Amino acid sequence: MDVTPRSLGPLARLAPHPMKVVLNWGRRYSLWVFNFGLACCAIEFIAASMSRHDFIRLGVIPFAPGPRQADLMVVSGTVTDKMAPAVKRLYEQMPEPKYVISFGACSNCGGPYWDSYSVTKGVDQLIPVDVYVPGCPPRPEALLHGILTLQEKIAAESLPSRYAPRPSAAALTSGLVAPPAPEEGRR
Repeated sequence: MDVTPRSLGPLARLAPHPMKVVLNWGRRYSLWVFNFGLACCAIEFIAASMSRHDFIRLGVIPFAPGPRQADLMVVSGTVTDKMAPAVKRLYEQMPEPKYVISFGACSNCGGPYWDSYSVTKGVDQLIPVDVYVPGCPPRPEALLHGILTLQEKIAAESLPSRYAPRPSAAALTSGLVAPPAPEEGRR
């Protein structure tokens, strides 16, 4: 993921603190969601948007027309290696500021399929994740808690920290499984 450093204009650093509070408030309570549903967790996402749980009351607008109109990507389900380029491409199409919630064990770390040759061991190896929601599948209440956690994070962020350069793809690659060391004397 080739990320070019973003920078603020010289006048943006001089914005008064109340203006920053208003900008964060606007971002916090108007999240347009792009649901990247891949498996059973997507059904729980849909349940969270229905009348019983109704996350619209939290300022979250479900089902953005596409990634170019979305602020928040919710990745729910098993991300396979074949689907990984699509996840990455759609994330890159989202405008700044953009946020990601990893919803469910499969998108967090591969879930029960972690040992499969074709499963990506977490969506955080592809794109930066802001909030992780655990569970298999997580209940809609867990998604509501994840949204509230993201909103608190948005309210506390500052403009320079938001527009700091994001980590590269090499920095996002997990170092949990190291390749085997070459053996001496083996040909």
